[in-house]
Amino acid sequence: MKKLLLISLISATAVISGCKKNNDNTLPALAYPNVADAADPAVLTTLPSGVKVYNGGFGSAIAADPNDPNVFYLMTDRGPNVAGQITNSIIIGIPNFTPEIGKFRLTNGKLVLESTIQFKNADGGLLNGLPNPIGQGNTGEIPYDLNGNLLATSADGVDSEGMVRMADGSFWVSDEYGPHIIHFDATGKTIERINPFGTGTGGRKIPLVFATRKPNRGMEGLAITPDGKTLVGMMQSPMLNPTKADGATSLVLRILTFDIASGATKQYAYLMDNVTLTGVSEIVAVNATTFLTVERDAGFAGSTTAPAAFKKIFKIDISNATDISDPANGANGKLYGGKTVEQLTNLTGLQAAGITPVTKTQVLDLLKDLPTPYPHDKCEGLALLPGNILAISNDDDFGVLDNGANGFAAKILPATGLVDHNSIYFVKIKL
Repeated sequence: MKKLLLISLISATAVISGCKKNNDNTLPALAYPNVADAADPAVLTTLPSGVKVYNGGFGSAIAADPNDPNVFYLMTDRGPNVAGQITNSIIIGIPNFTPEIGKFRLTNGKLVLESTIQFKNADGGLLNGLPNPIGQGNTGEIPYDLNGNLLATSADGVDSEGMVRMADGSFWVSDEYGPHIIHFDATGKTIERINPFGTGTGGRKIPLVFATRKPNRGMEGLAITPDGKTLVGMMQSPMLNPTKADGATSLVLRILTFDIASGATKQYAYLMDNVTLTGVSEIVAVNATTFLTVERDAGFAGSTTAPAAFKKIFKIDISNATDISDPANGANGKLYGGKTVEQLTNLTGLQAAGITPVTKTQVLDLLKDLPTPYPHDKCEGLALLPGNILAISNDDDFGVLDNGANGFAAKILPATGLVDHNSIYFVKIKL
């Protein structure tokens, strides 16, 4: 893949819309730091083991405020959780945690949390991070609390991962359960909830094939085209379509476009670089057909046991890609020679079936091209700012990770020796 040149990787300078123009009709410049860290996150709770769970988790998605270049909206996922020792089990650290959006202001090089927007259902009740009931987005994950008590599933559960901010101040959010695409007003109240089953508010649906998503690998990314009319959802990993084994050997991810006004959808094939990756963590629009994605592994820089090897930004184009939608809306999507798109596995298989995937060109290697070394395992949020400044946020997992024994340990970054917290990296790129 041809790598695009970076204009600059130091103190990126952005031209910010909405600022007062100079006499020569150009906009004044704002200098962003290479990286801005969250300032002193509060502690949500201290576990019996003494491990602190921080009021972090922001960074699963990022959106810029079009009216203030110093304000960024960062979103949490379902809350602190780790895999349990029982098959398909997960340990929910804070069962009543409400996923939320944090409004951060960049002040003196630090990210200061000014306010939060908690997600609510259509009646105003708080949402939670618990798995959904069967038939409403259930992933097969079995939730337990820290004491080993089985937790109930919830129709109000959401594992929020992708986010866009609309011109009216509302938010569209994608999640990893249903998957759901949810429209929240500016206060966080649900306007509409869309999934493959039609069980959400309003009854509109996305194609049924998306229900075959891999647990905890659902619609990880969400973008909006510049005209504000089309949502573009990105699946994190190959779907288990029709089986877990097919998902494990496939490189094919799906992109979904959703026309907000009509509900019309299209689907495109995206090829992940290799099967060892956790997949694509985010997508952001450059224009109506061109997008940026971030594809990554789960490793840490400086780790001797799980070293980072792959965290890259790609530019993709869907304009010449084949629409792989199924007019019949079958449970496994459109079949090609009796095979699902995921069973076609790779480029050779797609081409033999007459499918052209999206084009993909590397823009940035986070492990090599940043002036400030990238120490995090997760790069999950992308926002494209005026002047082609790319803002990249990390999911810090609330400062905790799996201790391998039904519990939590502090998430210490090997490269720094410090607990992981949220950061935004600013890089000027050439598109």
